[in-house]
Amino acid sequence: MRSVKSMKASMAARRPLSLQARSTLAAGAALAAFLGVTGFALDRAYYEATVAALRDRLQSYIYAYLAGSDVPRGTKLLPPETLPDPEFNRPGSGLYAVILGGADGALRWESPSSLGRDLPFVAQLPVGETRFEGPVETAVGRMFVLSQGVSWEVDERKPTALTLYVAESEQQFHRQVAAFRRTLARWLGALAVVLLLLQIALLRWGLSPLRRVVRDVDSVMNGDAERLSGAYPPELDRLTASLNELIEFGSEQLARYRNTMSDLAHSLKTPLAVMRSELDSAGDEDSLRQTVASQTQRMHDIVAYQLSRATASRHQVFSTPLALDVAAEGIVTSLEKVYASKRILCEFEIDSDARFFGARGDLMELLGNLLENAFKWADRRVLFTAHVLKAPRMRRAGVELRVEDDGPGIPQEKVEHVLRRGVRGDERVQGHGIGLAIVQDIVKGYRGTMSVRKSETLGGALFVLRFEAV
Repeated sequence: MRSVKSMKASMAARRPLSLQARSTLAAGAALAAFLGVTGFALDRAYYEATVAALRDRLQSYIYAYLAGSDVPRGTKLLPPETLPDPEFNRPGSGLYAVILGGADGALRWESPSSLGRDLPFVAQLPVGETRFEGPVETAVGRMFVLSQGVSWEVDERKPTALTLYVAESEQQFHRQVAAFRRTLARWLGALAVVLLLLQIALLRWGLSPLRRVVRDVDSVMNGDAERLSGAYPPELDRLTASLNELIEFGSEQLARYRNTMSDLAHSLKTPLAVMRSELDSAGDEDSLRQTVASQTQRMHDIVAYQLSRATASRHQVFSTPLALDVAAEGIVTSLEKVYASKRILCEFEIDSDARFFGARGDLMELLGNLLENAFKWADRRVLFTAHVLKAPRMRRAGVELRVEDDGPGIPQEKVEHVLRRGVRGDERVQGHGIGLAIVQDIVKGYRGTMSVRKSETLGGALFVLRFEAV
């Protein structure tokens, strides 16, 4: 069991191959397959061509014997004075010729090279028939054999049927083929090495923009640069743009967290100083209790405000698309219980493919604050709509969110005032006055837009959030 676990751990820890190694292996396999098929095709083509050339050469020998031979009156065959090839004169040379003739095979002539060889050439072929065989097994080894039956006609004599055999040992043929195969293997091997080196050079050149991206990212991480600003191929434009977006987002988040902590520390100084002053004074216990209670509540509000501010910017650049109908239904169900006495009717008009690309917490903050504000001010009806914003050649679609009610609405000249932090539309209505400000911060964090106007459908306030396609 331990060995199995250790093997799994080692396999999990094994570093994956680099892109260049993967490409080199794939190119090497493809190159090996291509050169293998090419070598096989060339070998077969050369083999067939060599066999055809051998057959033609043997046929030329037969024609030469026919042209130079003679059958005078009687049973003796006179071969040509000069043989077609000197090898026919050398015993055991591997090149043999036999001529058979006569009705009963009385005529038989063998080239000097056939002396002492038991050649199996005894069958007479019909006139006009030609056979090419090989390599065939014989007593003197494997040979290629061409035989042809002819009718010999001289003057007015009776035609004589002759069968000519010309044979050549396969040794010479195989030496020729083997020499070609050695040459082919050397050239294909050299070509494979050259092509593989060229492929590696091309891969290094082709992957150089990725290495440049890595170097630029290292420069950003080391603080030598603020963003990726090099000239990259079009295929890397989206990658570098997304990396720059991620870098900018991280910088903005770091600055926001620093500002939030600084603001929190600065804001807590005053209530802490008040309580310290009250402790140092000689006031009565009731006054101290009242001061501590009021300042504690103030500190609670400050912390809640700063935490909401920090949370509002904690969205993700790369995230899973979130369905809007499920989130909205959950929020509305809770609000209907809180505002049960008002008997609010909330309606949805949500496109089936409408999605919010961000953190679930940010989506819940957006919808929760907007819908709660609508329930708070509505008389009877609230309408929530979500429409898809599509644009050509974009990575993902945008979305437009609308929340409207049939309440008193917000005058246009008071919109900017209401959206400020800590400002309530009506001081008589309970709340902290930061809900709409949180929504505005979230929208800005996602580079969206927010507008407030009068609802033409219900007559109350209409909040419109737009997140464009990217």
